[in-house]
Amino acid sequence: MGKRESVGVALLGAGTVGAGVAQTLADRADALARYGGRPLRLVGVLVRDTAKPRAGLQQDVRLTSDPTALPAADDVDIVIEAMGGEQPALSCIQSALRAGKHVVTANKLVMALHGPELIALAAERGVTLAFEASVGGGIPTIGPLVRDLAGNRITAVNAVINGTTNYMLTRMAREAASYEDALAEAQRNGYAEPDPTDDVDGKDAAYKLAILSTLAFRCTVREPDVYREGIRGLDAADFEYARELGYVIKLLATSRLRDGAVQARVHPAFLPERHPLAKVDGVYNAVELEGDLVGWTMLQGPGAGASPTTSAIVGDVLAIVRASATGSALSGYPDVRERVSILPVTDLETKYYLRLRAYDKPGVMAQITGVLGEMGVSLASIIQKEVPEDAGTPAEVVIITHKARESAVQEAVRKLEALAVVYGAPKLVRIEDGSA
Repeated sequence: MGKRESVGVALLGAGTVGAGVAQTLADRADALARYGGRPLRLVGVLVRDTAKPRAGLQQDVRLTSDPTALPAADDVDIVIEAMGGEQPALSCIQSALRAGKHVVTANKLVMALHGPELIALAAERGVTLAFEASVGGGIPTIGPLVRDLAGNRITAVNAVINGTTNYMLTRMAREAASYEDALAEAQRNGYAEPDPTDDVDGKDAAYKLAILSTLAFRCTVREPDVYREGIRGLDAADFEYARELGYVIKLLATSRLRDGAVQARVHPAFLPERHPLAKVDGVYNAVELEGDLVGWTMLQGPGAGASPTTSAIVGDVLAIVRASATGSALSGYPDVRERVSILPVTDLETKYYLRLRAYDKPGVMAQITGVLGEMGVSLASIIQKEVPEDAGTPAEVVIITHKARESAVQEAVRKLEALAVVYGAPKLVRIEDGSA
């Protein structure tokens, strides 16, 4: 970092998060200078439209629409990337690191797809790449994982790391809201984007789980390595049965290191009411880590919204400034470029919740249990709701299995759907009874 009295900061992106960062740098300038030891000066902002008025920016802050300009500028020491998306964000981060600039990013997509290479590039150039804001919003997660827990061998990650879906699932559980109503409410409150696809289909959580797994297991886990299912298929009946059986439904992000291989998955799951993650509601997020020395530990806090993300970004900036006072970068990350085997979800062994509709006729239950028995899936309990006699309507049957292999359960579901006595597609949700 240069010898100037102030630290030059470039901001790439002036959307909700970028504007929040710029406002915080301006409003808390004196306090940030005292903490960091040097004042922070916002020297430039990358925007789409340089003619658009930008409230709160000092007149000497230059605006540019050229993504190559600020990462290479001589008066820039730290580049904050708040654009989102893969490109041009990735190219900007690479250019800044190659130019010897420290980089702070909230970009979970870039880190989930290219994190190991970017971490290696930063180490090669002797600068810091900080990305606390890419996972968990305002929860300090990356720092504790790579520094405070560095002496542990981390073998498992459990997390609720998407605030949008957690808010929706909380409303569906507490208020019996439909999926559509819960989504509309989340959008009205600013917790869901107009296009919520990445959130409700589990992709956002998969990005974050890939980042956490990479750092936790010290190997390369990318977003395509993560099996994922979203929450679109859940309805009120699933929440009623979950409550009746003593469970809570969460979009679970979980990964395990087993015999040198990794299994990582994101999907709805039944968690026992006593499980710590079952108590994480609304837009809050939580991350559980299992280490050989510390056992299970959990980090929890707000995971959605501009303010938590701004908190993490500014925290990373200040950490870089304080470290630079000693002429060094922040503590480095472990080498995570090793590729390991990724275990398919079909190898999973757990319990399952299976809900289907079947015509209430003699021998129907025998056919259903026969299919499950044929696939080696044993039953822990069966619930059948009574229907009016001679109504001709299918009865709802809920089956809880003992621990079974995913491949066998999936094949059983296909066979059940093909039965003439089963109406429609069965619903399948995994049950995570294991400790946290």
